[in-house]
Amino acid sequence: MLSVNELEDRLIDLAFAEDIGDGDHTTLCCIPEDAMGQSHLLIKEDGILAGVEVAKKVFSRFDPDMKVEVLMGDGSRVKKGDIAMVVSGKVRSLLQTERLMLNIMQRMSGIATMTDRYVERLKGTHTRVLDTRKTTPGMRMLEKQAVKIGGGVNHRIGLFDMILLKDNHVDFAGGIVNAIDRCHKYLDEKGLKLKIEIEVRNFDELSQVLEHGGVDRIMLDNFSVADTKKAVDIIGGRFETESSGGITIDTIRDYAEQGVDFVSVGALTHSVKGLDMSFKAC
Repeated sequence: MLSVNELEDRLIDLAFAEDIGDGDHTTLCCIPEDAMGQSHLLIKEDGILAGVEVAKKVFSRFDPDMKVEVLMGDGSRVKKGDIAMVVSGKVRSLLQTERLMLNIMQRMSGIATMTDRYVERLKGTHTRVLDTRKTTPGMRMLEKQAVKIGGGVNHRIGLFDMILLKDNHVDFAGGIVNAIDRCHKYLDEKGLKLKIEIEVRNFDELSQVLEHGGVDRIMLDNFSVADTKKAVDIIGGRFETESSGGITIDTIRDYAEQGVDFVSVGALTHSVKGLDMSFKAC
């Protein structure tokens, strides 16, 4: 399995390949090869900054001689007019790395800013907000980094680092008990130690899980606020609890106040507006 660094390197290489192709002919035709310059990252919207460390990798991977002065790091609360970094080097390098750096930083900062808003809504409760696998193909590692920078928690990175028995798994396996038992048999055969979570859609399924056991966390899928409170009381702390399904910034507090440990929100990554910023000559 590739490491996080290896995945980032592959993403950056692919992004340069699709953007530059056989050459940035606009830059190459009008900028002398030896021209030197400096650009700064201008923040144009209030939010949480994310992607600074990845941006540094973008610059160094394209041109190791580029110099980056970081003025505001990942997790910084930024406001319109702030200068987050200053980059010096060949003008050609500044121009050819500009768009990829901005695409990554705007996306990651937008996710971190959105996550921070959800985290603010949960203040005073013990509930944590989780991301999901509803991410941009190829950018999952970066987007999940952004969630953490914004104060959220990564649910699971992919299909390999946790067992999550969802409704389709349960139905295809022939029910709750079959799904859980087959899960344990598989883990024993493979010598794997992974946390097990199971999704329940109603109180009948919840009762089956509580009677059978064998899981670490129970996901309450599309439960109302009132039913969430009832379910949490029934579970009584025997398992971790997670609320999921259509929960918004306006309703997350209501679910948290019912005592769930986690709330998963796909909107952290699948419906985010990038934070506005630009990279200008200075």
